[in-house]
Amino acid sequence: MYALPWRSDRPKPMARTDLREKVYTSLRRDIISGAITATERLGEERLAELYGVSRTPVREALARLEADGLVVRGEDGVHPYRPRVDDLADLYELRRTLELRGIARAIEDSTLRHDTASITVELETWRRARELLPDESEIVQMDEQFHTTLLAASGNTALCDALRTVNAKIRPVRVLGPTTEEAIRTLVDEHIAIGESLIEGNLEQALAALLEHIDASRDRVIARAMQAASMAGAVRA
Repeated sequence: MYALPWRSDRPKPMARTDLREKVYTSLRRDIISGAITATERLGEERLAELYGVSRTPVREALARLEADGLVVRGEDGVHPYRPRVDDLADLYELRRTLELRGIARAIEDSTLRHDTASITVELETWRRARELLPDESEIVQMDEQFHTTLLAASGNTALCDALRTVNAKIRPVRVLGPTTEEAIRTLVDEHIAIGESLIEGNLEQALAALLEHIDASRDRVIARAMQAASMAGAVRA
Protein backbone atom coordinates (compact mmCIF):
# COMPACT_ATOMS: atom_id res chain seq x y z
CA MET A 1 0.00 0.00 0.00
CA TYR A 2 1.38 3.33 -1.05
CA ALA A 3 1.56 6.19 1.39
CA LEU A 4 -0.43 9.28 0.44
CA PRO A 5 1.74 12.23 -0.55
CA TRP A 6 2.25 14.82 2.15
CA ARG A 7 -0.14 17.72 1.94
CA SER A 8 -0.70 20.90 3.87
CA ASP A 9 -3.81 23.00 4.43
CA ARG A 10 -1.72 26.15 4.23
CA PRO A 11 -2.29 28.16 1.03
CA LYS A 12 0.45 27.80 -1.53
CA PRO A 13 2.59 30.87 -2.11
CA MET A 14 1.46 32.91 -5.08
CA ALA A 15 3.34 32.06 -8.26
CA ARG A 16 5.80 34.72 -9.34
CA THR A 17 3.91 35.45 -12.57
CA ASP A 18 0.64 35.87 -10.64
CA LEU A 19 2.32 38.18 -8.15
CA ARG A 20 3.84 40.32 -10.88
CA GLU A 21 0.45 40.63 -12.57
CA LYS A 22 -1.27 41.48 -9.27
CA VAL A 23 1.20 44.29 -8.47
CA TYR A 24 1.02 45.64 -12.02
CA THR A 25 -2.78 45.61 -12.00
CA SER A 26 -3.00 47.22 -8.55
CA LEU A 27 -0.47 49.95 -9.31
CA ARG A 28 -2.06 50.70 -12.69
CA ARG A 29 -5.49 50.91 -11.05
CA ASP A 30 -4.24 53.30 -8.36
CA ILE A 31 -2.60 55.59 -10.93
CA ILE A 32 -5.63 55.62 -13.24
CA SER A 33 -8.09 56.20 -10.38
CA GLY A 34 -6.02 59.06 -8.97
CA ALA A 35 -5.37 57.25 -5.68
CA ILE A 36 -1.71 57.90 -6.50
CA THR A 37 -1.35 61.51 -7.59
CA ALA A 38 0.83 62.84 -10.40
CA THR A 39 3.10 64.62 -7.91
CA GLU A 40 4.03 61.45 -5.98
CA ARG A 41 7.40 59.79 -6.45
CA LEU A 42 6.99 56.08 -7.10
CA GLY A 43 9.72 54.69 -4.89
CA GLU A 44 10.17 50.93 -5.08
CA GLU A 45 10.61 50.51 -1.33
CA ARG A 46 7.46 52.45 -0.43
CA LEU A 47 5.37 50.67 -3.08
CA ALA A 48 6.67 47.28 -1.98
CA GLU A 49 5.52 48.06 1.55
CA LEU A 50 2.19 49.38 0.28
CA TYR A 51 1.40 46.21 -1.69
CA GLY A 52 3.06 43.80 0.72
CA VAL A 53 5.60 42.41 -1.74
CA SER A 54 9.32 42.53 -2.44
CA ARG A 55 10.85 45.21 -4.63
CA THR A 56 11.28 42.89 -7.63
CA PRO A 57 7.61 42.71 -8.75
CA VAL A 58 7.30 46.45 -8.09
CA ARG A 59 10.32 47.13 -10.32
CA GLU A 60 8.81 44.93 -13.05
CA ALA A 61 5.41 46.62 -12.71
CA LEU A 62 7.00 50.06 -13.05
CA ALA A 63 8.82 48.95 -16.19
CA ARG A 64 5.55 47.77 -17.72
CA LEU A 65 3.77 50.97 -16.74
CA GLU A 66 6.59 52.97 -18.29
CA ALA A 67 6.06 51.02 -21.52
CA ASP A 68 2.32 51.78 -21.22
CA GLY A 69 3.14 55.48 -20.95
CA LEU A 70 1.60 55.82 -17.50
CA VAL A 71 4.86 56.50 -15.61
CA VAL A 72 8.03 58.41 -16.53
CA ARG A 73 11.57 58.36 -15.19
CA GLY A 74 13.35 61.57 -14.34
CA GLU A 75 16.38 62.74 -12.42
CA ASP A 76 14.40 62.64 -9.19
CA GLY A 77 12.95 59.16 -9.75
CA VAL A 78 9.78 57.66 -11.21
CA HIS A 79 6.51 59.59 -11.30
CA PRO A 80 3.07 59.11 -12.85
CA TYR A 81 2.94 60.61 -16.33
CA ARG A 82 2.06 64.29 -16.40
CA PRO A 83 1.36 65.68 -19.87
CA ARG A 84 3.26 68.59 -21.37
CA VAL A 85 1.25 71.28 -23.11
CA ASP A 86 2.39 69.91 -26.48
CA ASP A 87 1.02 66.44 -25.60
CA LEU A 88 -2.50 67.57 -24.76
CA ALA A 89 -3.78 68.09 -28.31
CA ASP A 90 -2.66 64.55 -29.24
CA LEU A 91 -4.27 63.05 -26.14
CA TYR A 92 -7.54 64.84 -26.84
CA GLU A 93 -7.46 63.66 -30.44
CA LEU A 94 -7.22 60.11 -29.13
CA ARG A 95 -9.99 60.75 -26.62
CA ARG A 96 -12.20 62.14 -29.39
CA THR A 97 -11.52 59.10 -31.59
CA LEU A 98 -12.40 56.65 -28.82
CA GLU A 99 -15.55 58.36 -27.59
CA LEU A 100 -17.04 59.24 -30.96
CA ARG A 101 -16.49 55.67 -32.10
CA GLY A 102 -18.79 54.46 -29.33
CA ILE A 103 -21.70 56.31 -30.96
CA ALA A 104 -20.57 56.01 -34.59
CA ARG A 105 -20.57 52.21 -34.45
CA ALA A 106 -24.25 52.29 -33.41
CA ILE A 107 -25.04 54.70 -36.26
CA GLU A 108 -23.32 52.38 -38.76
CA ASP A 109 -25.00 49.23 -37.42
CA SER A 110 -28.66 49.65 -36.46
CA THR A 111 -28.62 46.32 -34.59
CA LEU A 112 -26.31 47.77 -31.94
CA ARG A 113 -28.02 49.36 -28.94
CA HIS A 114 -26.65 51.41 -26.06
CA ASP A 115 -27.26 50.28 -22.49
CA THR A 116 -29.72 53.05 -21.68
CA ALA A 117 -30.16 51.89 -18.07
CA SER A 118 -26.60 52.86 -17.12
CA ILE A 119 -26.90 56.17 -18.99
CA THR A 120 -30.15 56.94 -17.15
CA VAL A 121 -28.37 56.51 -13.81
CA GLU A 122 -25.68 58.94 -14.93
CA LEU A 123 -28.30 61.44 -16.08
CA GLU A 124 -29.89 61.47 -12.63
CA THR A 125 -26.52 62.32 -11.11
CA TRP A 126 -26.06 65.25 -13.46
CA ARG A 127 -29.61 66.51 -13.00
CA ARG A 128 -29.03 66.62 -9.24
CA ALA A 129 -25.81 68.52 -9.93
CA ARG A 130 -27.91 71.35 -11.39
CA GLU A 131 -29.09 72.08 -7.86
CA LEU A 132 -25.97 71.12 -5.88
CA LEU A 133 -23.05 72.32 -7.92
CA PRO A 134 -19.99 70.07 -7.48
CA ASP A 135 -16.54 71.56 -6.88
CA GLU A 136 -13.56 71.34 -9.24
CA SER A 137 -12.31 67.93 -8.09
CA GLU A 138 -15.82 66.44 -8.05
CA ILE A 139 -16.64 67.67 -11.54
CA VAL A 140 -13.55 65.96 -12.97
CA GLN A 141 -14.46 62.66 -11.29
CA MET A 142 -18.08 62.95 -12.43
CA ASP A 143 -17.01 63.79 -15.97
CA GLU A 144 -14.70 60.78 -16.24
CA GLN A 145 -17.41 58.51 -14.82
CA PHE A 146 -19.97 59.84 -17.31
CA HIS A 147 -17.77 59.37 -20.36
CA THR A 148 -16.52 55.91 -19.42
CA THR A 149 -20.10 54.84 -18.67
CA LEU A 150 -21.24 56.19 -22.03
CA LEU A 151 -18.51 54.32 -23.86
CA ALA A 152 -19.09 51.11 -21.89
CA ALA A 153 -22.79 51.41 -22.75
CA SER A 154 -21.85 51.17 -26.44
CA GLY A 155 -20.83 47.54 -25.84
CA ASN A 156 -17.10 47.77 -26.61
CA THR A 157 -15.12 47.36 -23.39
CA ALA A 158 -11.76 47.72 -25.17
CA LEU A 159 -12.65 51.29 -26.15
CA CYS A 160 -13.60 51.98 -22.54
CA ASP A 161 -10.31 50.59 -21.18
CA ALA A 162 -8.35 52.77 -23.60
CA LEU A 163 -10.33 55.84 -22.53
CA ARG A 164 -9.49 55.22 -18.87
CA THR A 165 -5.79 55.32 -19.74
CA VAL A 166 -6.22 58.58 -21.66
CA ASN A 167 -8.18 60.08 -18.76
CA ALA A 168 -5.38 59.17 -16.35
CA LYS A 169 -2.88 61.05 -18.51
CA ILE A 170 -5.03 64.17 -18.88
CA ARG A 171 -6.32 64.31 -15.29
CA PRO A 172 -3.31 66.09 -13.69
CA VAL A 173 -3.87 69.11 -15.95
CA ARG A 174 -7.66 69.07 -15.71
CA VAL A 175 -7.56 69.67 -11.96
CA LEU A 176 -5.32 72.75 -12.24
CA GLY A 177 -6.77 76.10 -11.24
CA PRO A 178 -10.26 77.29 -10.25
CA THR A 179 -13.47 76.71 -12.22
CA THR A 180 -16.31 79.26 -12.09
CA GLU A 181 -19.89 78.36 -11.20
CA GLU A 182 -20.95 79.44 -14.68
CA ALA A 183 -18.45 77.04 -16.26
CA ILE A 184 -19.65 74.19 -14.05
CA ARG A 185 -23.29 74.89 -14.95
CA THR A 186 -22.36 74.80 -18.63
CA LEU A 187 -20.59 71.45 -18.15
CA VAL A 188 -23.61 70.03 -16.34
CA ASP A 189 -25.96 71.07 -19.16
CA GLU A 190 -23.62 69.65 -21.81
CA HIS A 191 -23.55 66.23 -20.13
CA ILE A 192 -27.32 66.17 -19.73
CA ALA A 193 -27.83 67.09 -23.40
CA ILE A 194 -25.53 64.27 -24.57
CA GLY A 195 -27.16 61.70 -22.30
CA GLU A 196 -30.71 62.68 -23.19
CA SER A 197 -29.95 62.51 -26.92
CA LEU A 198 -28.66 58.95 -26.52
CA ILE A 199 -31.63 57.89 -24.39
CA GLU A 200 -34.01 59.27 -27.03
CA GLY A 201 -32.12 57.50 -29.82
CA ASN A 202 -30.98 60.72 -31.50
CA LEU A 203 -27.51 59.36 -32.25
CA GLU A 204 -26.46 62.00 -34.78
CA GLN A 205 -27.43 64.75 -32.34
CA ALA A 206 -25.59 62.98 -29.51
CA LEU A 207 -22.50 62.61 -31.70
CA ALA A 208 -22.46 66.31 -32.57
CA ALA A 209 -22.99 67.34 -28.94
CA LEU A 210 -20.24 64.99 -27.74
CA LEU A 211 -17.78 66.29 -30.33
CA GLU A 212 -18.47 69.91 -29.35
CA HIS A 213 -18.12 69.04 -25.67
CA ILE A 214 -14.78 67.24 -26.07
CA ASP A 215 -13.32 70.02 -28.22
CA ALA A 216 -14.42 72.66 -25.70
CA SER A 217 -12.82 70.61 -22.91
CA ARG A 218 -9.61 70.37 -24.94
CA ASP A 219 -9.47 74.14 -25.42
CA ARG A 220 -10.06 74.80 -21.71
CA VAL A 221 -7.45 72.29 -20.58
CA ILE A 222 -4.78 73.52 -22.99
CA ALA A 223 -5.41 77.13 -21.99
CA ARG A 224 -5.19 76.16 -18.32
CA ALA A 225 -1.97 74.18 -18.88
CA MET A 226 -0.39 77.10 -20.76
CA GLN A 227 -1.33 79.48 -17.96
CA ALA A 228 0.15 77.13 -15.33
CA ALA A 229 3.37 76.77 -17.35
CA SER A 230 3.62 80.54 -17.73
CA MET A 231 3.13 81.09 -14.00
CA ALA A 232 5.74 78.42 -13.18
CA GLY A 233 8.21 80.15 -15.49
CA ALA A 234 7.55 83.48 -13.84
CA VAL A 235 8.15 81.97 -10.38
CA ARG A 236 11.46 80.41 -11.46
CA ALA A 237 12.56 83.73 -12.94
